[in-house]
Amino acid sequence: MDIVWLLLVGLIAGWLAGLIVRGGGYGMVGDMVVGILGALIGGFVFRSLGLSQAYGLLGSIVVATIGAIILIAVLRIIKHA
Repeated sequence: MDIVWLLLVGLIAGWLAGLIVRGGGYGMVGDMVVGILGALIGGFVFRSLGLSQAYGLLGSIVVATIGAIILIAVLRIIKHA
């Protein structure tokens, strides 16, 4: 059941990040991958800053969305370089 939550959070976070950053999403699978990688990045950033992660589904979505936004920004910088 944990994998289902991971995929759900990844999909929602990737979709939200695509809306916030603008420029379109990456499709359902692409948004899911961006969201899952964003969750890893967001968790790392939050721990590095000494911030405690929010718990629960909403907290996971927020952390993953922030990480996905960072990931999309870095990918766009690399693409335009």
